[in-house]
Amino acid sequence: MAHDATAPGPSGKLVVRNIGLLLSGDLTHPILDADTIVAVDGRITAVGRAKDLDCDQATTIIDAHGCAVSPGLIDSHVHPVAGDWTPRQSQLNWIDSTLHGGVTTMISAGEVHTPGRPKDIVGLKAMAIFAQRAFTNFRPGGMKIHAGAPVIEPGMVEQDFKDLADAGVRLLGEVGLGGVKDGATARQMVGWARKYGIQSTIHTGGPSIPGSGLIDSAVVLEADTDVVGHINGGHTALPDREIRCICEGCKRGLEIVHNGNERAALYAMRTAREIGQIERVILGTDGPAGSGVQPLGILRLVSMLSSLGDVPAEVAFCFATGNTARMRSLDCGIIEVGRAADFTFMDRPQHGAGSTLLDAVQLGDLPGVGMVVIDGLVRTGRSRNTPPAVNIPEVVAR
Repeated sequence: MAHDATAPGPSGKLVVRNIGLLLSGDLTHPILDADTIVAVDGRITAVGRAKDLDCDQATTIIDAHGCAVSPGLIDSHVHPVAGDWTPRQSQLNWIDSTLHGGVTTMISAGEVHTPGRPKDIVGLKAMAIFAQRAFTNFRPGGMKIHAGAPVIEPGMVEQDFKDLADAGVRLLGEVGLGGVKDGATARQMVGWARKYGIQSTIHTGGPSIPGSGLIDSAVVLEADTDVVGHINGGHTALPDREIRCICEGCKRGLEIVHNGNERAALYAMRTAREIGQIERVILGTDGPAGSGVQPLGILRLVSMLSSLGDVPAEVAFCFATGNTARMRSLDCGIIEVGRAADFTFMDRPQHGAGSTLLDAVQLGDLPGVGMVVIDGLVRTGRSRNTPPAVNIPEVVAR
């Protein structure tokens, strides 16, 4: 495991040309009429046709060779512990492997698999601050990891949340994985967290790890967290009537995870679409978990929701990019000027049934990832995990 994966410095001027399909990540216009992106020092500065843009004096030029480019994918629900190692499966380099699945940003839902995780208030605050600091400084493969997500416990008071916020903590771990499992107590603590700019997520469904328990729709709605974590269960889902109750009863994010109930995932997505609130759907893996590490979990969800849920592939990609970015207040996830230059290059897999990337995904195939760029820097070439893509981008000048 690398110990020097620090945040990159300025990346100079990047030009990405000959893009065959540009996915915006934005539900309002998921496909852009453009073939070129220009970024300077890790920020997008122009999007459009090459003939109309200033592409001179580039530090790096990438020829996309007609493949698709999307915003870097976002995993809204992970459980990191220490560096690029997970004790849940005693596995190294799971974050770097996920990067090869096109993911460029991860959001911690709690560092709950930490051996001996402290549950006293001083200890849980210290652990959250440590995780926030550590993953700010340590970025395997350039991955952006938003961590330091304490699991709330009985006895916490408003000052504890102010202390956490003052130290840079911006997330709560899954409400319900600790000792707070009732809606009233959770709502009070979630309110304190929100007051100080800390975003919250709640465990939804049956128990997943020792110490967790059933969190049903009544608790979810009363707690009023910013994100309804794994609405399709992690792993055990609530009954359909309770999933619908949550979808209709609040306006918060509806997170669908790979390590949940697939049928419930489709039901939740269809319900959100039925009530005209598809912008609330965001995606995560909920890994590492008892079922393992899923480097291609986000791509698998995009493909499943598109192919089995009758969602256009370009819309399904928004669930994993722009929807999550807006729900999580991130500066990535959408291809537009001013946002982070985080890109995933993809194409249809070789010998698949689809004639284009979008066809392939809507038929249930996984795309091939040909390159990943984070902060305007090339971080991977052809993925070691996805099927080989038909068209592969190439760095033609540096």
